[in-house]
Amino acid sequence: MFLLNLQSKEPIYEQIQNQILRFIQAGVLSPGDKLPSVRQLAQDNGINPNTVAKAYSELEKTGCVYNAPKKGVYVADVNVKDSHHHQITAVLEPLKNMGIQKQEILDALDELYGEEDHAEN
Repeated sequence: MFLLNLQSKEPIYEQIQNQILRFIQAGVLSPGDKLPSVRQLAQDNGINPNTVAKAYSELEKTGCVYNAPKKGVYVADVNVKDSHHHQITAVLEPLKNMGIQKQEILDALDELYGEEDHAEN
């Protein structure tokens, strides 16, 4: 189910998080679906169980999954729009904290999306 690139610069726990989020957004995972156990996912991918536990913990903080003690980790009833908003905020907040101005971010977004004037939207 998970394709992890152990050579990637992206931390493994983030790869797991991002794949779970994509599965939820694509409808591959639905609310109430049980995720693989920490041990099983770690064993299947040859990674440390603490890495999987960190990924699950981060997803639980965002409300994407919930932990049922002694039963496992399950997909929460996630509003995809809220999930997108959370992901965008998670990216933008560190930029704001670094002192990057809103206009700089808007200019970069315009360039990324190939738009010349964001005021038209």
